[in-house]
Amino acid sequence: MAHLEDDDTDGRPRAHPTARRTTDLRRRSRLAGEAAASAAEVESALELPRDAGAAAFFDVDNTLMQGASIFHFARGLHRREFFTTREIAGAVWKQLYFRVVGVEDPEHVAEARNSALGFIAGHTVGELESLGEEIFDEAMAMKIWPGTRALAQLHLDEGQRVWLVTAAPIEIARIIARRLGLTGAMGTVAEHVDGVYTGRLVGDLLHGPAKAEAVKALAAREGLDLARCSAYSDSSNDLPMLGLVGDPCAINPDARLRAHARAQGWRIRDYRTGRKAARAGLLTGAVLGAVGGAVAAGAAVRRVQR
Repeated sequence: MAHLEDDDTDGRPRAHPTARRTTDLRRRSRLAGEAAASAAEVESALELPRDAGAAAFFDVDNTLMQGASIFHFARGLHRREFFTTREIAGAVWKQLYFRVVGVEDPEHVAEARNSALGFIAGHTVGELESLGEEIFDEAMAMKIWPGTRALAQLHLDEGQRVWLVTAAPIEIARIIARRLGLTGAMGTVAEHVDGVYTGRLVGDLLHGPAKAEAVKALAAREGLDLARCSAYSDSSNDLPMLGLVGDPCAINPDARLRAHARAQGWRIRDYRTGRKAARAGLLTGAVLGAVGGAVAAGAAVRRVQR
């Protein structure tokens, strides 16, 4: 039930600020999902897929790729002197809180969003895409999990389409999908005018509930039967997306997702080495993820003033 408080001007009850922020976050998530689905590119094929009613949706970070894609991308930017460590220090803390505590507080989400926008404004889409192509070859290609890539190929071999669904910028997500021969990708959409980023996102980050909104919007557009679709993720944050489909699968899952998957009888695949599955989801892993996420918030594309 929404919290209400008296409006001093006319005596009518009004929504509590916390309720309003939560409602706004939900609206932004829906808008982000719809924008991601709208921006998703459909493969240029000579013929329709043999199974046009089914598809598979893959998260990227720690599911398809070892670590965070934006972290690998940011390391490439750092080598090219696009930002300094000091510039992302504040964003690291915001993302650490967000990833470790796991509380999707609207104010913290807004802070993460705003810290990203300051770095991206004024740069061009072409700049980001060109750098992404280079950095994929030098830092990302070797980070793809062979097991997850094989699962994606199984869906392709069955005549189904395969989409990436990630909080990473849509420009990076498209590069990964294209290089792997997948159908397309949905990612966070940053507004741009005449090819130049404005410093605003369309909706919000494609995270958590926003991913589910993106999948629902794409399914409606492409005529997919979600009961016949599959979804893959490592994170409990993606439970809204996983719960939409008839065939959810936990890949390298965190502790909460592993427990949920076991309780629901979902498939579980763990391709990590060097540590047991029981150790998944420990603080060290969360911290590493937070650093990667911090780079997403703070390291988009800003050249250091020379």
